[in-house]
Amino acid sequence: MNFLKFVQKIIKEFFIIFASIIMIITLLRQMYDPNMAFDLKSIYILMAFSFLGALTGFIFYSPNDLSEKKMRIRIIVHFFTLEILLIVLASSMNLVTGQGVIILALQIAVIYIIVHLLSWQNDKKDAKKINEKLKTFKNDVDE
Repeated sequence: MNFLKFVQKIIKEFFIIFASIIMIITLLRQMYDPNMAFDLKSIYILMAFSFLGALTGFIFYSPNDLSEKKMRIRIIVHFFTLEILLIVLASSMNLVTGQGVIILALQIAVIYIIVHLLSWQNDKKDAKKINEKLKTFKNDVDE
């Protein structure tokens, strides 16, 4: 993959991660603590965590195509790297303690799944476009 396109994908994933976190926290706060508001510090912390989460996407970068097995291994490594990095960072900043660590780990997993499902849908659309262009090209060559 082209490095510039890869960086664009990382930026897009940052926004998806950030939006997912905001939506999930908004829903959870609405259910459990409706009077709690977002302060500016919280927004910056969420942005930083989103940015770090997106940056770990460099685990997937390779100038050459990867086999399916290598990609699955990178997905597993990426997931655990992300979980450990964010939990250690949140714990060191005293943002989570005790059962909060488990809740944070679950939130990270849910957001991870959402991001990958959205990326998969986008990749599926790209593959469909490529296949349509190949069919058009093949039809032009056959004529």
